[in-house]
Formats: sequence, structure tokens, C-alpha cells
Amino acid sequence: MMDFVVRARTKIGIITGSGPDAGLDLWQKVLRANKQMIGDHYRGDLDAPFVSIISEPVLGLSMELEKNDAQVWSALSDVAKELDRQVDYYAIACNTLNYYQSQLGALSLRAQLVSFSEVVKQKLLADGIQKVALLGADSVTDLGEWSPYRQLTEVAEVEIPKSDGGLHQLIYDVKTFGGERKDIIDRFSTLVEGLEADMVLLACTELPLIPIKSKKSLIDVTDLVANELAKLSLSSSR
Repeated sequence: MMDFVVRARTKIGIITGSGPDAGLDLWQKVLRANKQMIGDHYRGDLDAPFVSIISEPVLGLSMELEKNDAQVWSALSDVAKELDRQVDYYAIACNTLNYYQSQLGALSLRAQLVSFSEVVKQKLLADGIQKVALLGADSVTDLGEWSPYRQLTEVAEVEIPKSDGGLHQLIYDVKTFGGERKDIIDRFSTLVEGLEADMVLLACTELPLIPIKSKKSLIDVTDLVANELAKLSLSSSR
């Protein structure tokens, strides 16, 4: 007879809205990773993780973060405080918004943030990756003060796309039209193939939504974070 006891697990959360499809993508990847980790012992619904998701449309202003800092932070901090009542660990389904990692830490919330940049650093160090291309919104790829990946150069050589390569607009187009349009696929394929690095970080949650084929190794940061969330969800309740 099947064991119908629901096991005690930690609770995980997802903050989304920049964009909402990215939050859905992260959730789906968490469910897939959870099922893979449980393996043959997976019983279906009862072995799915407890997930709370809050989608805040104001967070979509993060594409121009320098201009919208105050409004974005106000919305993000409010959402983080609300989610803190429900979960043990959480992630923000937006690479750009991980810029606020230190400010979120200063809120002294009980729930712990799973940082995109820290998960990426762990991946590069574990696999011995010494050179990687970084693709994302302008504020991410310029590795300046607004980039959550500005310390990535401490562990690897980082190639960034040309400033006039159209990547920022491409991300906007995915938010509007989705990643399946042929012109979007073609534009992204051309950009990726023009990079020197063989390893490419997809450091924007919209980019994995574009189904391109490439001989390069495309590292989906969302996938890395989903695996970490699933692993944490399988630990005993805090």
C-alpha cells in the first residue's frame, strides 16, 4: 500500500513580476528538479514542494533600474516581507533584481534569499570554468555598480556582449511577444554565435525562453537556482 504521509519539508518562495513568465519558468524547473531528486520514490502530488509565489508588476521597472530604483526597492521590500511570513527560503525570478541582495539582508528577514550570483559562482568554481560570457540586461552585463554579477570577475574571465548588439531590446521583445518568434530566435542565435567564450551564462530569466540551438554550452542560471531551491526544499523543516 502506498505511503500517504506528507513529509515535513522546508517551504520555498518565488518573487516574480519581472516578468511573470520568468516566475512560472522557475517554478516549473523547481518541480522538475524536485522530481528528479526524489527519483523512483516520487509519489506524485504529495512529494511536490510547498511553494508560495508573489507576482508584483511594479518589479517590471527593473529593466531600467537606475531610473526606477526607489519605486522598485519599495515594491520588492514589501513583497519580501510578505513572503517572509510564509517560507524558509526564496528566490527572485529576475537576475537584475538580485542587485538588492545586500539590502534584503539588512531587513533581517527569517527567510533566506537564494542569490543568483552566488549560485553562479558556486557553479563556476565547482566545474573549474575559467572563461564565460555573460548575457543579460544592460545593468547586469556592464558589471558596474548595478550589476549583481560585478564580483564574478574574481573567479573567471567574463566576456560581455557589445553594447550595440541589441540584447537589451531583445529581452524587452521576449517580455512582449514570448521567445518563440522566428525573428527573436534568429537575433539571439546570431548574438550567441558571435561570442568568443564557449560557456555562456543566460543571466536574464527571459533568455532561456528562446529555443535556440548552439554548439556553445548555454548555462541557464534559472535552472541552477531551481536546483538549489529544490534541494533546500527537501531538507527538514527549519
